[in-house]
Amino acid sequence: MEYYDALGVEKGASAQEIKKAYRQLALKYHPDKNKDNKAAEEKFKGISEAYAVLSDPEKKKQYDTYGSADFQQRYSQEDIFRNFNMDDILGQFGFGGRAGGRTTFRGTMGGGSPFSDIFGQAQGGCGGGCQPPPPQKGQDHTYQLSVTLEDVLAGTEKSISLRSADGSSHNVKVKVPKGIKSGKKLRLKGKGGHAPPGGQPGDLYLKLDILNHAKFKREESDLIFEKQLPFSQVCLGGKIDVETLEGKKFKLNVPSGIKGGAKLRLKGHGLPAGVNGNRGDLFVKIAVKIPKELNDVQQEAIATLQDCGL
Repeated sequence: MEYYDALGVEKGASAQEIKKAYRQLALKYHPDKNKDNKAAEEKFKGISEAYAVLSDPEKKKQYDTYGSADFQQRYSQEDIFRNFNMDDILGQFGFGGRAGGRTTFRGTMGGGSPFSDIFGQAQGGCGGGCQPPPPQKGQDHTYQLSVTLEDVLAGTEKSISLRSADGSSHNVKVKVPKGIKSGKKLRLKGKGGHAPPGGQPGDLYLKLDILNHAKFKREESDLIFEKQLPFSQVCLGGKIDVETLEGKKFKLNVPSGIKGGAKLRLKGHGLPAGVNGNRGDLFVKIAVKIPKELNDVQQEAIATLQDCGL
């Protein structure tokens, strides 16, 4: 769900504009005005979820930073509606309370809907069944972790230093699985921000950044290595030495007359396609090495080739 679209406002809308948009939509889709209308009920749930996020400065900041898909992976329904009291909100908009009861949005618990308090009771309030909101969870943190292609090839264990709220630091070890792709996230449960008393600490998300390699370029699970050959070898062909990412050495046959940009393949010497996946291939991309300057002997040889039609 895109929350700004749900409320019909621009991303840069002010808190007052967001509140006004929600009020108008809540008046239209409130279940009391749409008896037995499931479509209106779902619409009301959606706009309420959007308002619960965009009216909370911290959640709005997270949503604006990470976008809809990533935000909804980081925040559960319980997180979104924590401390969001429907009676208080709707009371500001002119709707009466639920027979003096308080209706608090809660995350999905035991198979129930987070809206069960307002839609599950046609009459009366909580009737003694209200539960206090769950303890607040600590904030999730994101940390960028750089790894090399060698790390991707074999997997690795990294140690990172984290600083606590009191200023102290401690090391955390994390296993990076082989074959992982750049941009993927690893989750360390409970290693994020501290929570208020009774709450669970947040999680730490490690966003992987694969460093560029001096020789090899990654394309999915394949590796590309550019090999520059002199014009004579491109014409005549021959053997070339090739070294893989893990240091194994091979001799490859270069056919005569090979074109620049052509690729020679070493099957199974690329990167693993995930933890249990097969390895990709290593491709040697041929490039023609053209000297910037020629000595007298080279100039004479080139002139002879020119006279021969080469």
